[in-house]
Amino acid sequence: MIRRPPRSTPKPSSAASDVYKRQQDSKTKLFRIRKTVSKMLASRGYLVSQKELERDKDSFLEEFGEVSREHLTIMVPKRDDPSENIFVFFPEEEKVGVKMIKDYAKRMREENVMRAIIVIRSSLTPFAKQSLLEVQQQKFIIETFQETELLVNITDHILVPKHVLLTDEEKKTLLERYKVRETQLPRIQLHDPVARYYGMRRGQVVRIIRPSETAGRYVTYRLCV
Repeated sequence: MIRRPPRSTPKPSSAASDVYKRQQDSKTKLFRIRKTVSKMLASRGYLVSQKELERDKDSFLEEFGEVSREHLTIMVPKRDDPSENIFVFFPEEEKVGVKMIKDYAKRMREENVMRAIIVIRSSLTPFAKQSLLEVQQQKFIIETFQETELLVNITDHILVPKHVLLTDEEKKTLLERYKVRETQLPRIQLHDPVARYYGMRRGQVVRIIRPSETAGRYVTYRLCV
């Protein structure tokens, strides 16, 4: 009697394993990006639910693991003005083109939302950049971030001090108290990573609070230019 060797369980091909690993890496990356976005919105004064801020990877994968990036879209109101909303869009395409910009602008117009963030996988096409400028001339404020910029929350870094944006009234009070013009304040560039994180606009003033060994804390102010 000839004995046949036992059948072995077929192992997944190397190619299939690579595809699965890339899918898992992509989902993990999206979880980290959306987590940073949620915290960024909360830091800007938008009403982000505690559930969203505390969401873990398992919860994210359960709700969004098998859906397209478009389903990650966020719309939240300002904490002190529920009529002021912001969109965050996650386009599926590697390169965002004119059609996508126009579609987003149309949705913003229909829902009366004047501000949005687009999280871009790779880049904008040259024509899309031009389209974005045209949309912004219509009073819309649309910011763009690349995914790689949002993988890590820069404000969590130990070397980044606490930043607090001043209201127009607080800015006025500050200038009157110290009897200075805004141009005499130290500056922070509009394109500084921290300024972009907080969505600063030219002319806004930010309070920066650093720990101090002698005074407990050290406070400075910077004007966004």
